[in-house]
Amino acid sequence: MSLLDPTVWSGMIGIGGWTPATGGQVSVVEPATGNTLERIGSGRAEDIARATARAATAQQQWADTPYTERAAIMRRAGDLFTERAEEIHGWLIREAGSVLGKAEFETTLAAQECYEAAALASRPFGELLPSAQPRLSMVRRTPVGVVGVIAPFNAPLVLATRSVAPALALGNAVVLKPDPRTAVCGGVAVMRVFEEAGLPAGVLAMVPGGPEAGQALVTDPHTRVISFTGSTAAGRKVGAAAAEHLKRVHLELGGNSAIIVLPDADVERAVSTAAWGSFFHQGQICMTTGRHLVHESIADEYAERLAHKAEQLTVGDPTRPEVALGPIIDATQRDKIHSLVTASVKGGARLAAGGTHEGLFYRPTVLTEVTGSSPAYTEEVFGPVAPVRAFRDTDEAVAMATESEYGLSLGILTRDVMRGLHLAERIPTGLVHINDQTVNDEALAPMGGVGASGTGARFGGAANIEAFTDTRWITMRAQEAQYPI
Repeated sequence: MSLLDPTVWSGMIGIGGWTPATGGQVSVVEPATGNTLERIGSGRAEDIARATARAATAQQQWADTPYTERAAIMRRAGDLFTERAEEIHGWLIREAGSVLGKAEFETTLAAQECYEAAALASRPFGELLPSAQPRLSMVRRTPVGVVGVIAPFNAPLVLATRSVAPALALGNAVVLKPDPRTAVCGGVAVMRVFEEAGLPAGVLAMVPGGPEAGQALVTDPHTRVISFTGSTAAGRKVGAAAAEHLKRVHLELGGNSAIIVLPDADVERAVSTAAWGSFFHQGQICMTTGRHLVHESIADEYAERLAHKAEQLTVGDPTRPEVALGPIIDATQRDKIHSLVTASVKGGARLAAGGTHEGLFYRPTVLTEVTGSSPAYTEEVFGPVAPVRAFRDTDEAVAMATESEYGLSLGILTRDVMRGLHLAERIPTGLVHINDQTVNDEALAPMGGVGASGTGARFGGAANIEAFTDTRWITMRAQEAQYPI
């Protein structure tokens, strides 16, 4: 039987097995064609309550499972993401609108997330402290209990697995709420991999759903930590609800990341690098290069070359191997992209390439003569749009880069890497890439932004220990303590 055989999960949600949802079913739609691929269960608050209660019951036994067994399950899950990659690719391409290269990126990184998580299971979980008293004093890391994971549509497999795998490895139970638009490749695939890897029933639940399910997951008394990846607007609401219930929340939010092209950069190579940053997966990535800040001495050549490259890219059905950009996820997102582009042009920006669409297929777009108030420059577009703006000197480049409320990723292109590093130190962002574009991710690297981009680096490597465990102080004396009362 295939990993994603619909006879197992069609119309269902995963709570200790596959079961109907109180919210009924919703269609799984292929954005490239509008065809219905399958149906999936749609969870409501009642389903979240069932999932968290079951997870809380299963969690303690899972936490008591020897770390060697937990690590083995994580490694097996990583192997399954590789062994069943072709099948998962099919869903990432058809359900999420990914081209094959992007689908391959997701399964590769999902496997790496599991392997890194396996290593977490055997990490030292505490330290000895000195004490002024005659006692043994120590700090111990303990699982938080139940972790709620809310994952988005754009890189659904990776952005679910990067929280699910480390949280599980550290002894927690997890309730995953994937975006209903990508509930198979971002939810069912994760659930089925861990089922096949031998994870005990109930330790992981998968409940797709809309805002009601997300709100229920954040406020449920069983969930102790919420890991949310999504828009800044939604993240503010999640953060407020979590704070009201005194819960720890990790927010990886939007971005409007800049790439700074210094005058000594190789223009041809810079354009290739930056085009990838803006157009990869139709620009539907939080780290997408949303602002191209280019020194005035090379800005015209850069914009001309970037527009030419955009015009050469093939847009269409991602099942076709020659396609570079697939569809936007839905009409609402497409219309938002187009409104920002048209408003910018109306405000004086020049359309150097793109700016048109057929159905959900939006052409890669280059805007020049943008200003600090052009909507496609100031806002997160979440589409294949590259606004180009010239700067005179590094002070102006810093001012432009820091005028955004976002602080996720930064790219700097220069032959003088130390100059690039010095420049980066003046611009607050969670990620910096010298001589590379802004879309980069590795399972062992800390990931997260500052400002409107989130609450810092809460994912990746040792950051996962901070994210998904509590700190407990423990002391031990040889005899009962005596006090003067």
